[in-house]
Amino acid sequence: MVSTYGDIAALAGSPRAARAVGSIMRECRDPFTPCHRVIGAGGALGGFGGNLGLKRARLTAEGLEVTLTRVRRFADVRWRGQSLARLRLGPKSTQAPPR
Repeated sequence: MVSTYGDIAALAGSPRAARAVGSIMRECRDPFTPCHRVIGAGGALGGFGGNLGLKRARLTAEGLEVTLTRVRRFADVRWRGQSLARLRLGPKSTQAPPR
């Protein structure tokens, strides 16, 4: 599964902050954070410090079909997630999140 920079920004509550997400991903040095799964709108690879070959290789190793510049069948493999509130509260809960 992949998400766009805009999807991640929207999940974080700032739907217009896709570029900020890209900046955060560029600075992330944690090898366990799957930054390679965050792609541009419409399935474009982009980002990843300009190393699209590495991004393509990682996505391919995970079973995704990737052309030189795009993830194929993008709509089928796109993960849009849930809002953070739904993750904490569940779909119809009115309880406060646990502390």
